[in-house]
Amino acid sequence: MRKKVTVVGGGFVGSTTAQRILDRELADVVLTDILEGVPAGKALDMIESGPIQRTDSRAAGITTATGDYRETANSDIVVITAGFPRKPGMSRDDLLKANYDVVKAVVEQIAKFSPNAILIMVTNPLDAMAQAAYKVSGFSKNRVLGMAGVLDSSRMSTFVAAELGVSVENVHSFVLGGHGDDMVPLPRYSTVAGIPLPDLLPKDKIDAIVTRTRKGGAEIVNLLKTGSAYYAPSAAAVEMVEAILKDKKKVLPCAVYLEGEYGINGLFVGVPAKLGARGVEQIIEIKLSTEENEALQKSAASVRELVNVLGL
Repeated sequence: MRKKVTVVGGGFVGSTTAQRILDRELADVVLTDILEGVPAGKALDMIESGPIQRTDSRAAGITTATGDYRETANSDIVVITAGFPRKPGMSRDDLLKANYDVVKAVVEQIAKFSPNAILIMVTNPLDAMAQAAYKVSGFSKNRVLGMAGVLDSSRMSTFVAAELGVSVENVHSFVLGGHGDDMVPLPRYSTVAGIPLPDLLPKDKIDAIVTRTRKGGAEIVNLLKTGSAYYAPSAAAVEMVEAILKDKKKVLPCAVYLEGEYGINGLFVGVPAKLGARGVEQIIEIKLSTEENEALQKSAASVRELVNVLGL
């Protein structure tokens, strides 16, 4: 029997995530949205590409405006992308509370119909929404994680490869911390064909890449004018989905619940984690310099501010 993945939110991120899962024949997909007909139409369009893409994975689309999640029952993984974008005049706290309400309603239904699922949070502000999903679901900490580090690391790798004129396959970047301006790119742990990045680029070039990485999402928003990134975020989410479904034991930077690791307690923060069939199977602690640790603690403090606003 094929695995089942539910993708909550039929917008650009959600639908692209669903399409990538189908194209790679990882699982059958249920795409949900509150808009009538939209998820069903997108799912039908996706499966009609199956004969061309040579994939037998199936897709279904359901409208959840009435709160009916029965067709998502017994999902192995649920990727939650639903939420509001930040609009003019909306404060960060406004966005936080609006998306908390969305995530709370969704997670309550998911926990009811798929009590053994693994949750991957994509909705922003991501780290705080992962914390919300963990609290609302009552799931064990290994079954709730947030997609951020994979995306941020991919952005950094893109910029490194372009600067050096090398294949992206040679580049492995490492970004920790919260998914925001305080994220922590780690050049010392980033390599090109195994060569540490500081051995290949001068500090000013590395600093420019770090800054661009931190502002990667905003750069795309400014170019698009309306909307935000979805190709890279969906690819990042699917890499996590694949690692779990195939029990790959793959080490990826993800937002996970820390209980003392890195000196952080009771908070979702991006760190290296081993992903397998049970979700987060190991949190890996690496040695940080004083400067790196201070940056990580600052990033965690920013996440805690948001969590405190929600009273979680």
